[in-house]
Amino acid sequence: MTNLANDYLAAVGGLLERLRTEEQDNIDAAARLLADAVVEGRRIFAFGCTHSALPVQDIIYRAGGLMLINPIFGPGITSLETRPTTLTSAMEKLEGFADALLDATPIQPGDVLIVVSVSGRNAVPIEMAKGAKERGLQVIAVTSVAYSGSVESRHPSGTKMHDHADVVLDNKVDVGDAVLEHPNVPQKFTPASGVTSTALLHAMVSGAIQRVADSGVEPPVFLAANVDGGAEYNARLTAEHGDRIFFL
Repeated sequence: MTNLANDYLAAVGGLLERLRTEEQDNIDAAARLLADAVVEGRRIFAFGCTHSALPVQDIIYRAGGLMLINPIFGPGITSLETRPTTLTSAMEKLEGFADALLDATPIQPGDVLIVVSVSGRNAVPIEMAKGAKERGLQVIAVTSVAYSGSVESRHPSGTKMHDHADVVLDNKVDVGDAVLEHPNVPQKFTPASGVTSTALLHAMVSGAIQRVADSGVEPPVFLAANVDGGAEYNARLTAEHGDRIFFL
């Protein structure tokens, strides 16, 4: 009998290898945008709806992570604590919500916004990317190109999120996201986008940290708080870069 647990790990491993071999140029381009923002004193923000907010949260306030990535949290839409949880699916289709979020965020022209959406078809992520571009930001979109290309836009513009991005990172998942099959299950199951989207973001940040360090600038990177001296180290760097950190 097939061991579907092992099959899942193999499927995810295959997707990660595709990221390594197929997305390197895009990862490098995104890393360059982040690194330039760090060195030039500009700010970095990141956003995702519901489950697409989880990869974003994995690079925020994280040991070993870049200090300067600021989350944009939309009330009720970036947390699965909303009840009923199904309400979040309706909220991510709301036109105008993204503009309200951007208007309430301390963004400036030249800043960078990372937006994550697997399908890229709903109004909120589309308008986050579109609105950011209209406000003079550089946009990095994390999405599934295959998934997004197979569905119609739910926005009056007819566009998808990635249409408004300077750099697109393709998380490589297929339509519907799920990767496993069983003869007694009528649909594919077990998603992979959480793993691949998170891997893309960490790869991008790694490249950005390297670029900043190679330029001779100390990258502001969190040291684990449970390591001796971690709190003091982090306090020094957050004080130095406090004008670009909005989540503390």
